[in-house]
Amino acid sequence: MKKTELSKIREMSAEELEKKLADLKEELFNLRFQHAINQLDNPKRLSAVKKEIAVVKTIIRENEIKNAEA
Repeated sequence: MKKTELSKIREMSAEELEKKLADLKEELFNLRFQHAINQLDNPKRLSAVKKEIAVVKTIIRENEIKNAEA
C-alpha cells in the first residue's frame, strides 16, 4: 500500500472507516468464492485485500486509543 493511500485512509472518519472495512470484507468474500470455483483472475488480490483489511482495522484501533486517552 502506498503512503498516499495510507494517508487518505488515516484522514477518514470513523463511519467511513467502518464502511471501507465492510466493503473490503465483502470483496474478500467474493474473491474467496471465485477462488473456490477456479474463476479467480488475480490470486495476489486475495492477500492484498487481507492486508488492506488489517491496515483499516489497525487505524480504527489507533483512533479508539486516541479517543480513550483524550
